[in-house]
Order: sequence, then structure tokens, then C-alpha cells
Amino acid sequence: MKRSALALLIFILAIAAILIGRQFIDHDADDQTHKSATPFDISQQRTRGAYLARAGDCMACHTVRGGKPYAGGRAIATPFGTLYSPNITADKVTGLGNWNAADFWRALHHGKARDGSFLYPAFPYPNYTKITRDDADALFAYLQTVTPAHQTNTPHALRFPYNYRFLLAGWRALFFTPSIYREDPRQGAEWNRGAYLVQGLGHCSACHTARNFWGATIDKAELGGSLIEVMNWYAPALNADTDAGLGSWQQQHLTALLKTGTSPRGSVFGPMAEVVGQSLQYLQDDDIRAMAAYLTTQPQKAPVPTFISVQPDAANAKRILHLGSELYEHHCVDCHGAGGSGIPSAYPPLNGNQALIMDSAVNPIRMVLNGGFPPSTDGNPRPYGMPPFGQILNDQEVAAVVSYIRQSWGNRGGFVTPQEVSRYRSIPTQ
Repeated sequence: MKRSALALLIFILAIAAILIGRQFIDHDADDQTHKSATPFDISQQRTRGAYLARAGDCMACHTVRGGKPYAGGRAIATPFGTLYSPNITADKVTGLGNWNAADFWRALHHGKARDGSFLYPAFPYPNYTKITRDDADALFAYLQTVTPAHQTNTPHALRFPYNYRFLLAGWRALFFTPSIYREDPRQGAEWNRGAYLVQGLGHCSACHTARNFWGATIDKAELGGSLIEVMNWYAPALNADTDAGLGSWQQQHLTALLKTGTSPRGSVFGPMAEVVGQSLQYLQDDDIRAMAAYLTTQPQKAPVPTFISVQPDAANAKRILHLGSELYEHHCVDCHGAGGSGIPSAYPPLNGNQALIMDSAVNPIRMVLNGGFPPSTDGNPRPYGMPPFGQILNDQEVAAVVSYIRQSWGNRGGFVTPQEVSRYRSIPTQ
């Protein structure tokens, strides 16, 4: 019996060693399968690459506020420490000036740097691996035209043992397999185009999917919503009727939201406002419609709400809702209306607004504290914004008005505690 157990253990360790060892092997055969094609027109290829850079919102991570485009240095906070985005301009010393198209493909498709070292998955290569070789080459061709910025990369500040890159071999063996997007023959061209953009360059699952203890997205929770660790906003589920999902959305409303930042169903704020403002508004209408077509046909799930906060007893609940009602009447009713109906495309409705009654109340808390604006887009050049109330309302008052909104007009959200408000009051808006 002991020998059988030992043999099984040795077998398991051998398989694990093989899987981990494979991560250090170059993928020449795979790269030959997806070989680079000579572009018919280099100018068209670069134009295509510029469009793809917009679609992937590459500038968002690779440009610090007020810094040179694509020169890197933006801090990306994670549960394992802070990473800093690299310089991807054409500078030959500090950027990608000495890289070639094959090196760039290796980074996107295999998650490996030019020298073969593993890249941290904060760079969403688990999504980018699905990009075609032609699109990867076009993106690289465009980046080579970006003005070189001689800016040395900031070293990552990761805790032990996450600061040892070679340990990513085990992570990759468990959670990453290089692949490309395969069209679903049961679906039309528009749906497949949307799936390619959402799953690949758009890397929507990087924010809208929960992660496990090791920081890998959970396949069974694909697009099921998640707290964005780097910004402390909640990215809602996109595959549910509850939790701000898209189950009851009309495709044209989602198209408008992605393209302009506002729709009859609501507006985008926080990190999603940046995505729309810097990326999605510049995409072709056909691509936006394709993304909406894909997202609105995802299998709809109906998770059972689980409120993190301890719900008050009847007497305290009545007191909180009374205070919240008074605060709403004083501060909110002029824009959002007595019945929470709002004004379409100006002030979003609060009644039946799934974004307000998600399991996590972080987004409405942050909106009341910090205010915010949808992005300025061609379709909505002068967006109406919400002023911050954090300077005039204390934690108890913010908790009361958010609880009131989450409990009124048929909304069935949970109560919010002053402790939750206090936590997010100290967190920067971006």
C-alpha cells in the first residue's frame, strides 16, 4: 500500500515537473504556425495598429498622467505588491526599439519578454494570447512609430516570493495556455467579431471576472463581476439580470453606452469612464455593435444576493431610511426626481438601476463621496456630472442616503454601514 502511494506521488510530481518545465521551452513550432505575413502596405498596417492600440486601451496602463505617451511608469497595485508598466515606445535602450515583430508576438501570445523571462499577468496576456498574428504585427508596427521616450522602467515592488519571476512557471502551468480565438461556427460574423474583441484586445474579463487566491481569473466566473483591486471600484457582472448585468438590456442601449458613455439605462463612471473616453468611443460603429451583440447574448445567471453588511433591526432600519429620505430630498431630488426616475442621458435613473443594488455598494458610495462625470465623447460632448458630497456629509449620512436609494422605488439592495463609507473615503478617486 505504501509503495502504491509512493508511486502515485512520484507520478504526480513527474507530471508537475513536466508541465512546469514546458514553460521554459521556446515555442518555435507554434510560432511557425502563426508566422508573420509580409504586409501589403506598411502604412495601412500602421494605421491598423493605431486603431488596435485604441481598442486595447494600451495607453491607459502605459502612460502616467501628464507623462509621455506609452513611456510606462504607471503603478498597478495588486494583492502581491505594486507593478509598474514598462516603456513600450521605440526607444532602443529603455523601450522596444530593439525588439522585432516576433519578440512582440512572443510577449502577447506566450507572455514572455524578448529575453524569454516570464511576464507578470498584470499585463493581460491571458487575453492577448487570442489576438491574431496579423493584428499583433500591426500593433507592433504602430508602436514603432511612437516617438521614442528615453525613460527607464521602474522596478516592480513585489513581496517575497512574488518578486521571483521564475516561480511564474508554476502559475502558468496551472492557469495559462497560449491560444488564438477560434470562431464559433454556430454564430454569425458580427457575434464572432464581438467575441474576438471582448475576449482578446478588449480584455474585459481582466476587470469583470473574479480572481482566485493566486490572481488568476476564474473560468467559471467569466464576466461574473469583481472588485477591481487596482482602483477599488466594483466591475459588475455582465452575464446576469442581477448585479447590473446585461440580461434585460436592449442591444442599442448597450451600444450607446459603450460608444458615448451614456444611455437610457444609465451612464458610466469611474474606471469604465476612462475606458470609454480613451478607447471605445474611437472604435468603428460596426465593432461597437459587434461587442454589444456578443455581450447581450451571454448566458444569463442569477446569483443569490449576499450582503456583506450586517443588516439592521427594524427600528434602526426605519431610522436610517428616514435620515436617508431627508438627505435625498435636500441634495438629490432636483436631478434624480422624487421617484428616482432621473432625466435620460443627463441624470441617470435610480429606480431599477441595477448598478446601485449590486452585492457590493462600493460604486454608489464612491459616487456620493467623490462625484464624477461620464466621459466627454463625440456622442455626448458635454456630459452632466454629479458633484461630490464627501465634504458636506459625514460617514453616517452617506451610509443613510445610499441605503435609502438602495431600498426605494422597488430597489432591493442591502443597507450600507458608516464603516464601509469610512473605508472608501480614504481611497483616491483614481
